[in-house]
Amino acid sequence: MKFELIKLSYAPDALEPVISKKTIEFHHGKHLLAYVNKLNELIAGTEFEGAALIDIVKGADGAVFNNAGQVLNHELYLTQFSPRGGGQPTGQLAEAIDREWGSFESFKKVFEDSGVGLFGSGWVWLAKDKAGKLQITKEPNAGNPVTKGLTPILGFDVWEHAYYLDFQNRRADHLKELWRIVDWNVADERYMI
Repeated sequence: MKFELIKLSYAPDALEPVISKKTIEFHHGKHLLAYVNKLNELIAGTEFEGAALIDIVKGADGAVFNNAGQVLNHELYLTQFSPRGGGQPTGQLAEAIDREWGSFESFKKVFEDSGVGLFGSGWVWLAKDKAGKLQITKEPNAGNPVTKGLTPILGFDVWEHAYYLDFQNRRADHLKELWRIVDWNVADERYMI
């Protein structure tokens, strides 16, 4: 199976002012495209050719893992936003967040602090285990919680290319703003899987 660049469900300027058109064009149209192309190149003629993306992430290492991880991470990341996003989760995801952190506001603080505290580049994830228990993981570089047997629900990219054009070195400000565009319907669906 040849991987392709995902199509966004929103226009490149639809997430402004949280994520600018320029950042979307750069992040999606250049960074993610480069990961997709490199992954296709790396897996050609290998045991991973024709494999599902998640299986590659779980089973690969080195350059194949890095590129597959970044494709998976960016697909999850870019599809969790909406120009009509914001607010907070409802239903079972909201209940699980309240059980684990006491409130949505407490969860947001821990999540943001985890993203700010991740040294270098990587991702901060809200993930669940097989029993539905939530946890926040900090993953360096191309890491994804699927490698730990967890299901990713929500992920914030803390690589500089995700925010530098809009926020320069203000990672914390960027993380705070992302809540305004999170599509909680998507997160709810991922929690229910």
